[in-house]
Amino acid sequence: MLYNRKRRLKLDEAERQAMRHAGQFNARLMDEVRAFIKPGVTTGAIDTLIHTYTLDHGHTPATLGYAGQHGPYPKSCCTSVNDVICHGIPGEYALRAGDIVNVDMTTIVNGWHGDSSETFLVEPVSDLARKVTQCSFDCLWAAIDAIKPGSRVSEIGEAIVRNARRHSFSVVQEYVGHGVGRQFHQPPTIPHDPTSSPEARRQRLEPGICFTIEPMINTGTRDTLLSKRDGWTVRTKDGGLSAQFEHTILMTESGPEPLTVPPNGPHRGHKF
Repeated sequence: MLYNRKRRLKLDEAERQAMRHAGQFNARLMDEVRAFIKPGVTTGAIDTLIHTYTLDHGHTPATLGYAGQHGPYPKSCCTSVNDVICHGIPGEYALRAGDIVNVDMTTIVNGWHGDSSETFLVEPVSDLARKVTQCSFDCLWAAIDAIKPGSRVSEIGEAIVRNARRHSFSVVQEYVGHGVGRQFHQPPTIPHDPTSSPEARRQRLEPGICFTIEPMINTGTRDTLLSKRDGWTVRTKDGGLSAQFEHTILMTESGPEPLTVPPNGPHRGHKF
């Protein structure tokens, strides 16, 4: 592993291949989750599926025991339903028709982290729920398609905000994408709104850098509320819906390479 002058991690070819393996595992696991989502399934059952599948394949769920300000995270994934933006803790809640639920999971595969999330529709859903889910998905791909080797990090947020505003939705600023590799979270920080980080206009996405893009799109205000009860769950301040999609991206010499696209999941251009 090499660091450039600004100490952003750049991977050599063997390390890039290790990240591809981690991303591919996470992608296959997301397909397992997709087949499991239906009314009556609890968020705790989703977590059990992810935990068991991961361990059965000899890997480690990165979120389990991850250190936070209010103690370690207690589960192997995050399940964020309806107005929960991110970091929802799986439990007894049973999915109902009309819900949207984001499942966010990170797997450590031979020391490397694959990180992705997807928002699932528990049909039938409202037009608004479908629209905000589609917008988040489209924002992710708009950001991927907007960058190339040497792009400014801010170009990611510019593409996301431009697409979200087209649909009169807002973009969460407090929670961002991040570099990923042997560490779960590392430089560079990837803001989804470029106005939230002046540094993003100076940082460049050079070949060998691996990072996540994970836009959180709200139907109403972008403002957030962190649960005082558990110290993890983040909700929309106005109770509106929030949707998110995430991929791990490797910047190569020829352009961005998404590492976590599920074989059977939504690909670029998908319509929900």
